[in-house]
Amino acid sequence: MDVKLLSYTPNPDLLCADIACICYQSRKETEEEKLSLLRSIIKKGHESVIEHANFTFLIKGISRVASHQLVRHRIASYTQQSLRYTKATDYTLPESLKDDFQTKFYLNSLFSFYQSLIEKGVKKEDARYILPNAVTSDIVVTMNARELRHFFILRLDKRAQEEIRKVAQKMLEEVKKVTKVLFEDFEEEDERN
Repeated sequence: MDVKLLSYTPNPDLLCADIACICYQSRKETEEEKLSLLRSIIKKGHESVIEHANFTFLIKGISRVASHQLVRHRIASYTQQSLRYTKATDYTLPESLKDDFQTKFYLNSLFSFYQSLIEKGVKKEDARYILPNAVTSDIVVTMNARELRHFFILRLDKRAQEEIRKVAQKMLEEVKKVTKVLFEDFEEEDERN
């Protein structure tokens, strides 16, 4: 699996800080004063001001199991690889199944059967019905900073499933490269809950 930040609102911290100044009619002058106000507002849970910063990620090689968890975060935009028009080529497994011979045999058999259906002239959109949730696909997701924080709270938790937790960790690493304040209270291995 690979996660890449494709696009983001320029200067997301400062934009949200400026919006916070408007919201609170604050006359903060320096960047540090504005960012301090933003930190304070985030701590208080007044996160509407951070909904104006957006982040778009490309997540490659994610299982359908994890993508179904991802799209449960409804305040986001998604575009997922269509297995109606493209061919499934791979699958992913959690650590607990990676070395299980029977599981790999079963999945490889399903993929061979899927391929044989396509070779017989069955449309990809129909052949995909036999594919398991382990099939991988690519997905693009755009979330605003508020929803991204909510996503991190839920999906960085040690109780979250391993694959979605890894996706969240990689997304956090990516946003921390371009923001200073919005996600500074998150650690890659968050254990809030």
